[in-house]
Amino acid sequence: MKTDELIAMLASGPDVAVAAPPWRRTLWPLLAGLAASMAIMLAMLGLRPDLAQAERQQAFWLKLLFSVALAAVSWLAARRLAAPGARINTLPLWIGTPLLLLWCVAAATLLGAAPESRASLFWGSTWRVCPTLIALISLPMFAAALHLMRGLAPTRLRLAGAAAGLAAGAAAAALYCLHCPEMSAVFVGFWYVAGMLIPTALGALIGPRVLAW
Repeated sequence: MKTDELIAMLASGPDVAVAAPPWRRTLWPLLAGLAASMAIMLAMLGLRPDLAQAERQQAFWLKLLFSVALAAVSWLAARRLAAPGARINTLPLWIGTPLLLLWCVAAATLLGAAPESRASLFWGSTWRVCPTLIALISLPMFAAALHLMRGLAPTRLRLAGAAAGLAAGAAAAALYCLHCPEMSAVFVGFWYVAGMLIPTALGALIGPRVLAW
């Protein structure tokens, strides 16, 4: 969006409707970023060898659906934040709902588990690498999201950058599900989220610089 266009739009009145960017304009760059992230995941990690068996377990679909849902609502938040003057009051509710639901499942899992098994539910066997791998896989999608938002007119630059990072991190977590052997909602609710928060924090940090217009 050009500066003159933004000034004219805002000058037309306080109740001006703010149009979100069309889906066609955002689809192809995001698909390219998704494909690049998938290629990184396959090249570095590969699919888990027992993926067919894992797909028969509810725990696998829980972590996948959580990641996809959080990616979807985070991208909706990013689209909203890319439009100047758009209302953002409901964004915390959008993003918080998948997190709260997963954490409720995780809490119920911990309460129902034997005390001696609770530590393994939290730590799993891959906690040292999980957040870093999710962050690395997210980079192409993160770059694509920032590129798209830079072509619009975000005014809340830290929030916009954070939303782009969270969307990319959650989408990367969905791809990482195809490799990760961890099935515990407790593990996913902490270590997956930790991996998503890395690009989120990076987006908040660099947003004012890369999204300035």
